Amino acid sequence: MSQDIWFNLPVQDVEKATSFFNEIGFKAMNVGSERAMLSIGQTTIMLFPYATFEKFTGARAVDTSHSAEVIISIGAESRDEVDSFVQKVERAGGSIFGKPSETDGWMYGAGFADLDGHRWNLLYMDESKMPKRQ
Repeated sequence: MSQDIWFNLPVQDVEKATSFFNEIGFKAMNVGSERAMLSIGQTTIMLFPYATFEKFTGARAVDTSHSAEVIISIGAESRDEVDSFVQKVERAGGSIFGKPSETDGWMYGAGFADLDGHRWNLLYMDESKMPKRQ
């Protein structure tokens, strides 16, 4: 069985979504007229218009202004990367729902929503401060 994994997300406007993700530093490109491919590390995320997404799933897409369907977490290399990334998201038109902060003394992250309200988390984990297992 293939080990490739990709996610499919519904978007209002494929062109605008592609531009947003490129502005924040991801690699996004249109693939045909009605879809785009977003690459983050070894993960691929496909962006589809809502109607296409709903046809694939046989269900209505979540209204992200009232609900969250998933949060996609991405690892960061440093606290500074988290901070500068949040600034890129704001400049590109995304919204920050979780300002950069530390949790449990070893995790530092922030949460943001893209133009379509999909929720993302950027997280730096300082493994040298991670609690040891007993």
